Amino acid sequence: MATTKKSKQREAIITFLRSRKDHPTADVVYANMRQEIPNISLGTVYRNLSLLADQGEILRLSCDGKIDHFDGFTHPHYHFLCKECGAVSDVELDISEEILAKAASATAGEITEYSLLFKGCCNACKKEHQTA
Repeated sequence: MATTKKSKQREAIITFLRSRKDHPTADVVYANMRQEIPNISLGTVYRNLSLLADQGEILRLSCDGKIDHFDGFTHPHYHFLCKECGAVSDVELDISEEILAKAASATAGEITEYSLLFKGCCNACKKEHQTA
């Protein structure tokens, strides 16, 4: 893959994503980038997010089939999606070598990457339901 020269916008996006744990959408990234780079366009943010994801610099999480979320941390880890509010968060859990070994033995091929997404209701939404 050809290398892409550095840009102020891409560096700002990576820095922003790596400073967060909430896996923002492109619109959230754009709103925050506008504070740092006022003349940045939404198209520029979308193009850079796509490029960074394609290059493996960030993760693109297509959790609900509607809106992509982005993660600045590319190390193997699990995610949780709240089916109520759509929030995505990291699951602080060691990667299961047992699951990886079972998946490898049950696959007619070589596993080169994987994604595990837990879905449910986050504590904030649970609390809101309890008070309603």
